[in-house]
Amino acid sequence: LGYIGLPTAALIASRGLHVTGVDVHQHVVDTINKGQIHIVEPDLDGLVHHVVHKSFLKATLTPETADVYLIAVPTPFKDNYVPDVSYVLAAVSKITPTLEKGALVILESTSPVGTTRLIEKQIYKDRPELEGHIFIAYCPERVLPGNILYELKHNDRAIGGINKISTQKTIDFYKYFVVGTLHPTNAKTAEMVKLTENSFRDVNIAFANEISMLCDDIEIDSRELISLANKHPRVNILNPGCGVGGHCISVVPWFIVDSANGKAKMVEQARRTNDYKTE
Repeated sequence: LGYIGLPTAALIASRGLHVTGVDVHQHVVDTINKGQIHIVEPDLDGLVHHVVHKSFLKATLTPETADVYLIAVPTPFKDNYVPDVSYVLAAVSKITPTLEKGALVILESTSPVGTTRLIEKQIYKDRPELEGHIFIAYCPERVLPGNILYELKHNDRAIGGINKISTQKTIDFYKYFVVGTLHPTNAKTAEMVKLTENSFRDVNIAFANEISMLCDDIEIDSRELISLANKHPRVNILNPGCGVGGHCISVVPWFIVDSANGKAKMVEQARRTNDYKTE
């Protein structure tokens, strides 16, 4: 029930669906059950207060049996920028005992390619009788903190299941609360979509930051330079800054680098350029 989980839960609940939000922190659970919030996000406090008091949203420490399970947990990296999916797999372990035939499991956490299949493998290992009887899909979030509720509702989504029926069932679910276009694909492609989006941003920011550092060395005003360069009809250089912002851009490109066998040279250099810019 963090910056993605709580707004998503509240938005779904606002559509008249009964939602149980799960968190590992007692303080978070108690705060939400009072109709209050523990994070800072415009308009979220009023929505949470409304859906909690209408009994459409409640918070617990322990997962309960449901028709749909939506996983939104952190995916940081470990030493040497190796992706850490342990939070995802821990969440899967928590929900697996409660799964019943016909359940839909959706991962929203930004994850390395192949994570959705890892979820499938883990569930069927622990509950082999469910194989072929539940549905699993990946749908990455793409929101901007400070405007999350609007973007959750209006942004397009890429939805990829482990099979076509999982994809369609996930699309049918998101139609309850998303007015943006829902684009069907497969799980692996949907996972790579999110990594590509963040890496695209990182590379473009790195270009602007690199130009600004070169301009410093030769005593040119980088902002004037970029403004003039952008007068070209096919050039749109970003403004330089002190690195990158947000939760994802400083982490996600490493997921591509980790699995690229040395082929993600531009992605890796952009990440190092933007990390260096902070110095």
